Amino acid sequence: MLYLVILVLGLLFWDFNNALAEQQETRLPEVVVTGEKIVVPTKQTGETVYTGTEITTKGIELSGERGKINVYESISLLPGIVFENSDANNMATEQTNVRIRGVRGYLGAMTVEGIPNYGGNPIGPRAYVYDLENFESIAVYKGAVPADLGSGIGNRAGAIELRPLWADEKFGAKLSQSVGSFEYKRTFLRLDSGKIGPVDTRLSMSYSYTGQDKWKGPGDIGPRNNFNLTLVQPIGKNVELKIWGNFNEIKHYKYRYLSYAQAKDLDRYYRLDYNESLIGKDYLYYEFNREYHKNRDLFASITAKITDNIKITFKPYISKEDAKIWEGNEKITSKIDGSPQTNPGVQQRTRDIERKGVISEISIDFNLAKAVMGYHYEASDMNIFTENYWIRNDGSLRYLGYGVFATTGTTYVNSPYFKVAGTIDKFNWQAGIKYFRFEDSQSDGYTTDYTGGVPTLKREPDLDRKARTYDIWLPTGGVSYLFNENLETYLSYGRTFIRPYAYLPLVNTYNRLKDKFQAKGIKLNDLFEGYNIEQSDNIDIGLRFRKDFIEINPTVFLSKHKNLLTVVSDSRVLDSGKPVNYQQNIGKAKGYGFELGTNVFISDWLTFYFNPTFNHLTYDGNITYSGATLSTDGKQVVDVPKWTVVSGLLVKYKDFEIVPQMRYIGKRYGDCEHKEEIPSYVVFDLKLNYVKEKIGMLKALKLSLEFDNIFNKKYVSVINAMDDTVSGTTYGVGAPFTMRGSISFAF
Repeated sequence: MLYLVILVLGLLFWDFNNALAEQQETRLPEVVVTGEKIVVPTKQTGETVYTGTEITTKGIELSGERGKINVYESISLLPGIVFENSDANNMATEQTNVRIRGVRGYLGAMTVEGIPNYGGNPIGPRAYVYDLENFESIAVYKGAVPADLGSGIGNRAGAIELRPLWADEKFGAKLSQSVGSFEYKRTFLRLDSGKIGPVDTRLSMSYSYTGQDKWKGPGDIGPRNNFNLTLVQPIGKNVELKIWGNFNEIKHYKYRYLSYAQAKDLDRYYRLDYNESLIGKDYLYYEFNREYHKNRDLFASITAKITDNIKITFKPYISKEDAKIWEGNEKITSKIDGSPQTNPGVQQRTRDIERKGVISEISIDFNLAKAVMGYHYEASDMNIFTENYWIRNDGSLRYLGYGVFATTGTTYVNSPYFKVAGTIDKFNWQAGIKYFRFEDSQSDGYTTDYTGGVPTLKREPDLDRKARTYDIWLPTGGVSYLFNENLETYLSYGRTFIRPYAYLPLVNTYNRLKDKFQAKGIKLNDLFEGYNIEQSDNIDIGLRFRKDFIEINPTVFLSKHKNLLTVVSDSRVLDSGKPVNYQQNIGKAKGYGFELGTNVFISDWLTFYFNPTFNHLTYDGNITYSGATLSTDGKQVVDVPKWTVVSGLLVKYKDFEIVPQMRYIGKRYGDCEHKEEIPSYVVFDLKLNYVKEKIGMLKALKLSLEFDNIFNKKYVSVINAMDDTVSGTTYGVGAPFTMRGSISFAF
């Protein structure tokens, strides 16, 4: 690492001195200000109103090494997006948190060219399964979501579309090697075949290896192995076949989160983590707290141009996920020795998920208007269960059987959509409608029986869940008016949603107090009757101003949310002497805010961006907990800062690039009553790049240095809590000063 730093700094010094000499000898000519775009407006095919924002290739590069393996990091420079990760290099898979306009990101949609990416427990996108070098841009829709984006299980937190870097028409190769603090190392290789043979086949393949130590505590993160494949095959003049595949596998040890009392004293507890040595029944032993994830995705896109005005697209896909998560637990109760006993233990959670689907679409250009009509179908099998162990005195594990186990059938999504758009002089308009229907399967419940001293599964009808269908209509609309080439105003509306989720916590609560629920004649299915689709209505009112050296995009947004999953208190069943708590879809919230996206191209070598956000997202009503009514009405939702700012400079001179960046996150709360306050923080980062093009056989050589958290700020990053959390929140701390260096070759 030290040699790479010396090499980069030496090249910087040498080329800078040469540049100064050249500047003294000749007068610089006048130039037109054409700063490099990092963010541009975007819209979907067949639309006329720009309702989204696109991160360009250059914008993705600004996120550096941290953005290469996590989508949320790459889009976090946008206003309204707050992303936190416990790891210095963003390698922690699910010890992260992202909020888009205050709504938890795992309630949003993520797609690759419209194909949905999501899993269960936790519900939502898997942002850690891609190498971002294999994408040319990322589109983000924070309010209204285009009807033709595959929403999967929902898009309450907006939608993200990754746009692949398909196999290039010319042969090429890219090789990069990165190293950094905490033994970070990453190798990436991509090959593009160019056009092959008389049929013009194009193929690309990439592989990356990434690994590191945790920045605190024992254990490592990785190895992470990623493979990616794209194929483009023209068939005649009017048909094109594209295939995209991705494989990602990673295993890693977890970071230990802090209690609120510990989070208030970071000078003492900042580096507190899991224990390296096992002594007795230690559920905080690091080997008992680890994860393994394997994801495979494959889709094809067949596009046929029927006439100059009609195009048909057919996209079949398949996605598989295998995961095992081990977590130490201070209290695991079992009847394996007769009467219920509680001991420290380990719970293993298994996810076995397979999704198959197809998106079919036809688009027609009528000259006066454009229309798109499509249908999304998906069949999904999600087998998710837990198994429990007690820790013996010698540290070995004693198997207790299944904690939660139920047979689940295939669930189905059927979602037709239609949208139409047009332009009348300087006035643009569009409207769309999507129908979402989710057919949830029947589930047969089981419990663990200890007759004979051996844990065995036994049918338990009271743990059954009936099949049920959920549906919702999702309208969208937008208008814009172009006053002149520099000024445009727009208004958009969209309804977003998330289908029912968080099944496992409800099953765990019922299973733990099964005898008490049954005594009152309450079955598990009775509790699931209170589940429903969460719904949000969103309005954006914005302005886009572009002139010479400046781009400004102020946006006012309003939202109203209902059927939110919220804790309720049920006095029929007592838990430790108080009414039991569990979640139902009864909550409400409302919000408004203001975003300002600003790019100032001071010259062709200096770009300044400034993206502040004000977000007022509050509970619309009080919450009941353990029989008491809590005063939450009008309070800011858990973990949602009112103010955030992302800002930076892009300084270019000759072959050099300097990128200082700043991120401010305002005050947040870890509970719905605002008893646990987390202070605001500011973090500064710095990136140095040296790019030299056309060196012999090389298209480009790039050397980079990155310095994160350069002032070594201690702060709380991840707040691990649901929106309705009353107590028990845990907190992940942000990584300390981190340095990375990389060298890449493009052939």
